[in-house]
Amino acid sequence: MKRTEINELKKRPAAELQKLLAEKWEKLRVLRADLAMGKSAQLKEFRDLKQTVARIKTFINAGNR
Repeated sequence: MKRTEINELKKRPAAELQKLLAEKWEKLRVLRADLAMGKSAQLKEFRDLKQTVARIKTFINAGNR
């Protein structure tokens, strides 16, 4: 994730971040299942999605404080 994308995430409202988090979480769930079944070998995408989910959660929690 590029610095500009991170800055854009920081500017989004919490409701929009929650919606984005749900989308990323679903995509992560599907990718995790594909990896377990051997359908996909996209380990970099899996790692990037996990990091993106963590960033979004961090921004949501920071906004609640």
